[in-house]
Amino acid sequence: MTRPPRTLVLPPRLTVSARTLRATALRRGLRIVEATASAVAASASASELEGGAVHLHAGPSFADVVAPTLGIALLEAPADWLALLPRALTRRDVRAMPIGDAYRLRRPAFVKSPNDKSISALVYADGSRLPGPDAVDPATVVLVSDVMTFAVEHRLHVLDGAVRTAGQYAEAGRLRLGPPDGDALAFGRDVLAAAGASLPSAIVVDVGRDDEGRWAVIEANAAWAGGCYLADPERALDTVLRAAGPAADLSPRDRAFVR
Repeated sequence: MTRPPRTLVLPPRLTVSARTLRATALRRGLRIVEATASAVAASASASELEGGAVHLHAGPSFADVVAPTLGIALLEAPADWLALLPRALTRRDVRAMPIGDAYRLRRPAFVKSPNDKSISALVYADGSRLPGPDAVDPATVVLVSDVMTFAVEHRLHVLDGAVRTAGQYAEAGRLRLGPPDGDALAFGRDVLAAAGASLPSAIVVDVGRDDEGRWAVIEANAAWAGGCYLADPERALDTVLRAAGPAADLSPRDRAFVR
């Protein structure tokens, strides 16, 4: 008996990376559905979404509307994952705290939301420059870290505890795509050996090298929302499909990492 094809749901406006993944999915025989989040949610029982596994690749706001309706489990790193890494892997102080506590900062710090973009990822001169309690619940957790400048930045697509593919995405803070660096891959293996057990089976991990040649973890991102840049699109798609797939297919281990 022939299994029904899998479906990849995408938002209507695609990034270059999303178009690459769409083309790769089509070559594999996946069905593609491109629509607004509200349209997908409203037509969840439509024929194009019936039968076969359904996956998605999109930003958090789209995914949060669509995933529950389609029974998709979104995998992501724990909010405090970066803060719990040893200093040898981060090369800087990183703390997870309620933004209400971060208001008391009286020094420059890099502040961001752990798993979405609700708090813009920026260097803030001090805590008074953060979005106030009129805009953000003071209990909202943010990552607060020392300011660190990276000469190059690489994205590693991780599946089942191993780097499946990778690529450079930035140089000196600007978008600059390139092939994976051997040192970045070696550092990625060190990171996974030390902290891979605290990550879901499918994730992307960004690493960078500073001007002194030191490698550090920048952050972990959801594979279903991350760009693939010049990584091998077949292997990147493998990571995306696992990171946002049917909740019924979740492994017991991954249940702890559902968004």
